Amino acid sequence: MSAEPDNLFGGRLRLYQPARGAHRAGTDAVLLARLIDPVAGAHVCDLGAGSGAVGLAYGLAGARVTLVEREPEMAVLARRNAALNRVEAAIVETDLLASAAARRAAGLEPESQDIVVTNPPFFEDGKSPAHRPSPNALRAAAHSFGAGDLDAWIRTCAWLLRPGGQLGLIHRADALPACLRALDRRFGSVTARPVHARPGRPAIRVLIRARKGSRAPFGLLPPLVLQEADGTSTPESSALHRGEPWPADPA
Repeated sequence: MSAEPDNLFGGRLRLYQPARGAHRAGTDAVLLARLIDPVAGAHVCDLGAGSGAVGLAYGLAGARVTLVEREPEMAVLARRNAALNRVEAAIVETDLLASAAARRAAGLEPESQDIVVTNPPFFEDGKSPAHRPSPNALRAAAHSFGAGDLDAWIRTCAWLLRPGGQLGLIHRADALPACLRALDRRFGSVTARPVHARPGRPAIRVLIRARKGSRAPFGLLPPLVLQEADGTSTPESSALHRGEPWPADPA
């Protein structure tokens, strides 16, 4: 664990993180934490919460937060970070891919959440030849899925959400087709925003919002570029890292 907490959102969120080499919150967490603007008191569930960065950011914005994490070591960090930031958060230790009965036994209830946010593992075993699992067990667990697990993960998201509830997720850009297949027949009003490291380069991430049970059509939003050509942060990226609202899209 880091000796001192990191500062996110201009120091408004302080976060103890696992030691270097494990999965640590960074830009992906910042983008996901700014993806949805909840009303005060909304029930927000962060699935695969890690040390709690995303869910606790929603808690600081006035949401009622549940952090769901499988790894006991990370759940300990999430509890410590909730206390550090004075956010009342329920910490649920369970495997999201377990049976509904096991999830309920751990403290989760179906159709109990207004918003679910998640950064699922990015790589499916055997389907990403370029991916080499990390020797760090926590990092490997955070980054790797079994075959078909993305669909099961999205199914759990739908199970948790109330009818009309919102889902927010971030994934690799090339995983957009798989994400859309998993969302099909469960969610509508799906919007996708590509995220690019620099201008003129292929997207590296995609941010997805969807609404449970909606039949509204798919929409592709303007891209977010994180850095200028010289490597400095774009104004939009800098604003999000300061915790400011998402920049307005052009009319």
